[in-house]
Amino acid sequence: MISRIDHVSLAVQDFDAAFRFFADFLGAVPGSSGEDPAMKYYWEILSLGDLSRLELITPTGPGSFLDNFLKDRPGGVHHITMQTPSIVRAREALEENNIPYFGFASYGDVWKELFIHPKHAFGVLVQLAEFTPDDWISPSVRMPRRTKVILEKTDAGVELKFAHPGGGTADISLSREEAKRLLKDLQESLEEMPERT
Repeated sequence: MISRIDHVSLAVQDFDAAFRFFADFLGAVPGSSGEDPAMKYYWEILSLGDLSRLELITPTGPGSFLDNFLKDRPGGVHHITMQTPSIVRAREALEENNIPYFGFASYGDVWKELFIHPKHAFGVLVQLAEFTPDDWISPSVRMPRRTKVILEKTDAGVELKFAHPGGGTADISLSREEAKRLLKDLQESLEEMPERT
């Protein structure tokens, strides 16, 4: 039902200070962002390393859905977003197991979601969502479309960059010896595969 944890969402009162901390100091790469005028908040996705992501959310005015959460604190973990291949199947599984949920919504093919309240998820607000991860991260941290592997030579050997199903890339450095062993294993595997007609 769950493919992976996509991101942890942090609600903050001072967005600029939080953004400077995560982007300027820790090197997170800004990705998609937007504002929800109805719920009165702004959000932005930040990528860290190969596959880790944070979402910063902050109120944009009085009456934000974040007001109560931020009333007595400058910020904190608001929710965890988990990717599901099928929000409909996830909803059915919750119903079959008598696990309450709320906020079921569909925004076309771009995003489908529902939430599990902290009292039903061991103290954590869980967002289950169906989406394409690369749509929400910066082009600088995602693989070019229809490319699965990029190989780059280095002084010590090679760097392999793989497209990750969760968006972005997974990078692996191999020494010359490790690269030769991988090449040999690949060649042997290909030789053992039956020819297709």
